[in-house]
Amino acid sequence: MQGDTVMKDNKSETFEQKLKSAGCLYVVGTPIGNLEDITLRALRILKEVHLIAAENTTHTKALCSHYGIRTRLTSYNQHNSSSKGRELIKILQSGSNVALVTSAGTPGISDPGSLLTTLAIDEGIMVSPIPGPSAAIAALSVCGLRAVRV
Repeated sequence: MQGDTVMKDNKSETFEQKLKSAGCLYVVGTPIGNLEDITLRALRILKEVHLIAAENTTHTKALCSHYGIRTRLTSYNQHNSSSKGRELIKILQSGSNVALVTSAGTPGISDPGSLLTTLAIDEGIMVSPIPGPSAAIAALSVCGLRAVRV
């Protein structure tokens, strides 16, 4: 897509210029159960972004409170994903960074996170994964099965 031209408000701007002017959508993995199962990078991102879009704000408030994170929260879930998604895209287009979190694990697996990431990508907004815990890998590591390549 390098060098592609994007039309916006009757002005022509390259894809690279659009990326530079927009914020970044961080897709942040959160603890599956134990609040200590979060990465240092995830904590830093949650503290630094302009806004945290959370599947369940009550659940995310507990996580933020535990780590002294004072970033403003907004709800983003299956019930408001259409209207809230457009609102979040406007915030990102204004140059602000947004973190997307789910109640537990990584957004986009069994929640509307993929809808927001698709909107962001379609609008030329950078999307960055912040890895976290994985229930599947945790279960595999303790189930007694030998994980081998075939």
